[in-house]
Amino acid sequence: MFQQSTRENILIFLLFSLFLFGFMFMEEIKNSAIPLEIPGSLIDLNTIFLSIVLEAFPFLLLGVFVSALIQSFVSEETIKRFTPKKGYIALVPATVMAALFPVCECAIIPVVRRLIKKGMPLHIGVVFLVAAPILNPVVFLSTFYAFRSDMTVVYARMGLGFILAIIIGGIVYTIFKNKDMLKTVENHTHAHSHQNGSEPSKWKLTMYHMSDEFFDTGKFLLFGALLASAFQAFVSREFIASIGTEAWSSSLIMMAFAYLVSLCSEADAFVAVSFQSTFSTASIVAFLVYGPMLDIKNTLMLLAYFKKKFVLTLMAVITVTVFIAILLFQLLFL
Repeated sequence: MFQQSTRENILIFLLFSLFLFGFMFMEEIKNSAIPLEIPGSLIDLNTIFLSIVLEAFPFLLLGVFVSALIQSFVSEETIKRFTPKKGYIALVPATVMAALFPVCECAIIPVVRRLIKKGMPLHIGVVFLVAAPILNPVVFLSTFYAFRSDMTVVYARMGLGFILAIIIGGIVYTIFKNKDMLKTVENHTHAHSHQNGSEPSKWKLTMYHMSDEFFDTGKFLLFGALLASAFQAFVSREFIASIGTEAWSSSLIMMAFAYLVSLCSEADAFVAVSFQSTFSTASIVAFLVYGPMLDIKNTLMLLAYFKKKFVLTLMAVITVTVFIAILLFQLLFL
């Protein structure tokens, strides 16, 4: 497993280096003694890919660093002590509390599972799952930086994220109350060996967690940026325009895209902004709200930790509520 992970990281590094080399020496390659006819679409692919990645990386680093700090220095008992627990009344304060946790959608799932095992109500755990990856300060900063020329997207993402977290938590409470929906599986965590057998300091643990999470989430950023740039470089502008302006279809397409590319919420705004000129504002907001709540990688993690009935119900609730909310947003505000 370690060797496979190392090979993947090396391959990702080489891929990024290849794109960077092409960007820096494109003119020299074109004007070399053996001139190469480089298609314009490949040049566009390279330029869009690097612009997305280079803008997103600082926020990805900030996000994984703060997430690692919380994992090392904030105990689950502390979180549980300050978490509200009483039915529907707890939904709003739980959403506010979730906004203080700068962790992405995959990092929050193991934390929430442990908290539920220690007594956190199921619906409050769901609020943390769907709210924290959207509302946390790092995601707000990255979204603001990416869409500073169009603050409608920023306000819509934060506002809809807050409202939908409350609605989804309420629906889950209505359906499941406080039933046990956890699977009885062992919790697997990263293990780091130490020569003298002593426990590492919390700062060392922070660095370990940060490196693990950076490589785990960084490859999804690169994959998502590559798909987004390839889509814009190779698909005709006429086709993109035809599917990007229809309110309901473009929103569904962007929700599906968000699910498939599985981007980290700290960096997804930089992929979304690359579609700003071709897709509607509502569909971009759909991408930014739905992706952090539900994607391929967190679906697999949910299925590993929770019962299938609960996961399928949660997926349906998230998908339907987000889609309806986007249509209402389009109708009322755009």
